[in-house]
Amino acid sequence: MRLADWLNKLFGARGRGTPPAEASADDGDDVDPFDPFPEPVRLEITDVFDLHAVAPREVRAVVEEYLYQARLAGFRSVRIIHGKGVGAQREAVRKILARTPFVEHFSDAPPEAGGWGATVVRLKKGDG
Repeated sequence: MRLADWLNKLFGARGRGTPPAEASADDGDDVDPFDPFPEPVRLEITDVFDLHAVAPREVRAVVEEYLYQARLAGFRSVRIIHGKGVGAQREAVRKILARTPFVEHFSDAPPEAGGWGATVVRLKKGDG
């Protein structure tokens, strides 16, 4: 199903004088527009994690899980990109880091790696 057809199906023609497009019975596209990703989205764990795509209300849970998975993957140092903005994300991330028992140290990234828009985290050795 094309995007335009999906939007028409969902919202109708919105006053353009045409009826919403009907989905064909054989297109097999039964995506719930309110839950387009019913299965968890799996991301590769690397030593850099960018929070720009994470909703603010999910930052705590996502950062906690990222740190846990990064440690399991054997990373000793990771960089979390939270952006500069007004500093709210930076503060939230650092509160999480301060209470995470396997975080050894954290600080601003060097200027070439984001400066105060990213935090470099040193993780303690361990098996998780």
